[in-house]
Amino acid sequence: MKIDSPTANASVSARPGPPGPLTGLRVLDLSAYIAGPYGCSLLADQGAEVIKIEPPAGDNLRKYPSTLEAESRAFLGVNRSKLGVVLDLKQADDLQRLLALARTADVLVHNFRPGVAERLGIGYAALAERHPRLVYCAVTGYGEAGPLKDKAGYDQVLQTLTGMCTLQGPAGGPPQILYGSVVDYYAASLVAAGVASALYERERSGMGQYVAVSLLRSALAMQSARLIWADAEPREVSRDMRSGGITGLHPTREGYLYVSANTPHFWRALCERTGLAELLQTDRYDTVRKRAQHRDEIVPKLRAALVTRTAIEWEDVFGEAVPCAAARSVEDMFDFAQVAAEEMIAAFEHPTVGRYRGFSRAIGFGRTPGPEPFAAPDLDQHGAEVKSLADRLRNGTD
Repeated sequence: MKIDSPTANASVSARPGPPGPLTGLRVLDLSAYIAGPYGCSLLADQGAEVIKIEPPAGDNLRKYPSTLEAESRAFLGVNRSKLGVVLDLKQADDLQRLLALARTADVLVHNFRPGVAERLGIGYAALAERHPRLVYCAVTGYGEAGPLKDKAGYDQVLQTLTGMCTLQGPAGGPPQILYGSVVDYYAASLVAAGVASALYERERSGMGQYVAVSLLRSALAMQSARLIWADAEPREVSRDMRSGGITGLHPTREGYLYVSANTPHFWRALCERTGLAELLQTDRYDTVRKRAQHRDEIVPKLRAALVTRTAIEWEDVFGEAVPCAAARSVEDMFDFAQVAAEEMIAAFEHPTVGRYRGFSRAIGFGRTPGPEPFAAPDLDQHGAEVKSLADRLRNGTD
């Protein structure tokens, strides 16, 4: 399938390397923080030309705490492979530049609160009237209708609102935040998936469309296995997905080990390799549910066995027979053999940070792996080139 794109002869810069599934498409990224920007990076991974458009003060994520002096670590991590330009949309010239770029764009992504894009003159209705093939994705906190539509939404606010923190915490204890911006990153995946689906549908209809992603949708989608309530059930029904009992983190002689032994095959292997084969001789422990019920009998025995070796040694002992992992730091991933084998870490050159390593591709494509990734942009790094293209488009010379 060939995607017809108006950008084919108007690329700002060519990227080295093979094409990706979205090569030839242009994405205008007006979003900030994580959900929208990382969704656009996922599109850039697949070959799309992504132009990150920032206000004069820059994306607020640039100002987040970081031990890097020149730039926020978070900004670098969620804005790879983008061209960067500053446009002040409250100024007529810059607004016209954006509108000119939009005429050549396949996708526009923003995370303004409902109504802001319309006030700026870049709402969906206004752009779609002139550019009916445009896929227009808006990322909001709570959606675009209802009593909370105008509230600012943030990852951990939505975690707390939707029950994630309550279920993460211990039974009867205080709620606990899931650190790592999990709602934002899942929303980013929904951005990339929703945009890709709209582009696919455009090939059949010839029309773009509005794509709505919200942090509220993201937080609830992540809990689909919990959001089931049968008519006959009371309100206070257990929705905890943790299997309990054996599965979980356990201390070893050095470090912690996560063990998952829910299937009969893995349970048997766990017992045999820890020297606890006697646990297999009773039907009291022969299902996951029974083992959860009798965890106070099993866990002390298991932990007594596990403290005889380190977590890394247990990884070797269990091999492929028992799913497990020693608790590592994220720094270990930069040189982890499996990560290296899958080529997930790349080296980047940044004009102010210098050389750094970071995650590069979330999806592998066999025939169209995509061009080489490059560093997140410095503020207005590609401003001259992008504004020049926009001005040529305004004047009809490109």
